[in-house]
Amino acid sequence: MITQATGVGMVGSAEILAAIRELSNSKQLGRGELHGLLEDGIKAALAKKHGPNVQAEVTIDDDRGAIDIRVLKTVVEHVEDASREVTVEEARYEDPEFQVGDTMEIPVDFAEFGRTAVQAAKQRIIQRVREGERTKIRDEFSGRVGELLSGEVQQIERGKLVVMLNKFREAEAIIPYREQNHREHFHQGEPIRAVLKRVEETPKGPRLILSRGDPMFVRALFRLEVPEMQQGIVEIRAAAREVGSRTKIAVFSRDDSIDPVGACVGLKGSRVQAVVNELGGERIDIVPWSPDPERFAKLALAPARVARVFSDPATKTIQAVVDEDQLSLAIGRNGQNVRLASELTEWKIDLYSSREWLERAGEAPLFAPLPEETPDDAADVKLSEIQGLETATVAVLEEAGYRTLNDVIDLEREDLLRLPGIAPEEADRIMAIIDELTEDGAADDGAAAPAGAEAGAAEADGGAQHDAPADGAAG
Repeated sequence: MITQATGVGMVGSAEILAAIRELSNSKQLGRGELHGLLEDGIKAALAKKHGPNVQAEVTIDDDRGAIDIRVLKTVVEHVEDASREVTVEEARYEDPEFQVGDTMEIPVDFAEFGRTAVQAAKQRIIQRVREGERTKIRDEFSGRVGELLSGEVQQIERGKLVVMLNKFREAEAIIPYREQNHREHFHQGEPIRAVLKRVEETPKGPRLILSRGDPMFVRALFRLEVPEMQQGIVEIRAAAREVGSRTKIAVFSRDDSIDPVGACVGLKGSRVQAVVNELGGERIDIVPWSPDPERFAKLALAPARVARVFSDPATKTIQAVVDEDQLSLAIGRNGQNVRLASELTEWKIDLYSSREWLERAGEAPLFAPLPEETPDDAADVKLSEIQGLETATVAVLEEAGYRTLNDVIDLEREDLLRLPGIAPEEADRIMAIIDELTEDGAADDGAAAPAGAEAGAAEADGGAQHDAPADGAAG
């Protein structure tokens, strides 16, 4: 049996509800969530006054501005826990009908909590609101690293920019000094865009670390401007950046009919120019991505044309040979072009002019030379060990069953063209390499066959590259 003790249960709490309602509106809480927080706060205050095991029912009538609070106590012979039990004698003082085992409802006036108890309820509500905000921020942004966010500069303190986001104003977002482009200057109240680099946990909750200096910022800007990236057809496979000066990106298309470089450049350069404008005039090179490190290195060194490349997978080193008139272009101002190309490919790139290459190769081979064998002995030479054959070409030949030099010695140009993925220029290059290795049984790394040199130059030229703004200089 549940019996209500005498007394007034409904207490006028319009003032308190109005204050908490204002708090909920400022924190964008729903009515149900507000009631839950208020009920938790009241129960915490009851526990402070009546004991930790107190049981209570709280009914909130938001329309009437009233709160009904009832402490529930079990009627017993002997009280062991005063916070949840009452003796039968005390209960019958309120109502003679009470029996052992009944539940007695004791109405509580909100004013009885006292100032300390009310403050405890308020603190619990504020704490829960803050915890809810932190959870929302964490849930909202933990999966959005790399996305572009916009807002306005709220303040500038000790070099860092404090940003108020447009769509999540409660979140704490900053751009540290090291994540800024120091050629840019922002003032309080100015609009700003940046990429979310990471979500950092602090004692005060999650903090969003934004960046305008990371290559991720360039990636995010291109995703905004290029619909093919939003559709997942074109993607940026690699990026290298020197903030405020120059960026190189390598792009790839999942659809052979769509040119990834052209998609990023846009009609009359409109798409890349929008990115350049956001970066304050920073120059951008766009090159096709390739899984073959040698071909990728050629493309990454654009706008310079590369004649030949040699790779050493053991040390992840690329040696690139360029004509004399291309050397300064390949190096770039203060070595910037080759430095960015190396970062883009994740291989160390050593540059040589054609004259320097011949001189050094004449003294000693830079990489292990091909074995000087007779055609009969050459049967043991694997295609993957032959200098000059690109990784992708070796893969095509091996797929067709050709694994050693002896397997391809008797092949004609027409035989190579029948293989999928072998273009006429590549067939000419393979035939030239075979001729080098079989003529006089020797291979000279320092002197590239004319056909091979032409093919290398065509690859570097054919790899579309955009340099914005187009000023014709390498750096």
